[in-house]
Amino acid sequence: MKGKLKIVAWGLFAVAVITVLVMARKSQDEAMVKEPNVSISVVDENAFLTENELLVRLKRLNLFYPNQLMKNLNTTAIEDHIRKMHEVEEVNVYKQLGGDWGIQLKVRQPYARVFNQYGESFYIDSKGATMDPSPNFTARILVFTGNIKDKSDTLTVEDIEANPKLKNERNLDEIFRISKVIHQNAFLTAQISQVHRDRWGDFILIPRVGAQRIILGPAPSEKDVAEKLKKLIVFYTNGLPYVGWNKYKTINLKYRNQVVCTYLRDTL
Repeated sequence: MKGKLKIVAWGLFAVAVITVLVMARKSQDEAMVKEPNVSISVVDENAFLTENELLVRLKRLNLFYPNQLMKNLNTTAIEDHIRKMHEVEEVNVYKQLGGDWGIQLKVRQPYARVFNQYGESFYIDSKGATMDPSPNFTARILVFTGNIKDKSDTLTVEDIEANPKLKNERNLDEIFRISKVIHQNAFLTAQISQVHRDRWGDFILIPRVGAQRIILGPAPSEKDVAEKLKKLIVFYTNGLPYVGWNKYKTINLKYRNQVVCTYLRDTL
């Protein structure tokens, strides 16, 4: 008898819990949508997307609007839309009990800004993908100019490296290698402001200090770029401080185990 009473009691308890949960869910569905808890993860200082801009975009698409009921808040649609934003690397949109909801996202990290030969501009990020410029923010990062045919599209550096034909037609992979090595070295980041690709395919580094142009040449691999720039660091730290920053017209890093320089005319 006691066993049966326990079973009945547990059954009634389960029904009561389910009833409370259903009523709470119904009450939550009829509640007004609050402002979301927004968390934006930004690397460095490049905040391409702000909380205000994010909410403006969602309201513009009627995904989030005044007097909206929680039952009409489609977090899946919101998450899908945010994921398509070119500034966003990762996103999670969620609901919580009590009518709260939130958006967690990570903004992509730009390594360089590219100005191609057609007068167009785009960024390349830490994953080797392109992203369009933001009308609200300009990143203070390495700039690439010159004989560059690449445009902002769905191709990534990984796609180009896997296709020999694309490697002959695109420069995005070389741009990524150079920008990655420079970005990961604080000394080089402080020294180099711009990289220009000439009509022969050589990349020319333009320093922040001094009149010289640094001929890097092509960038067939990250190892090649790293070795060339390591020579530059040694030359900058052990050579230029003693002869002067404006003594040389060019510093050529193309040759193995050598740094070949030409003088400015007025120093001869």
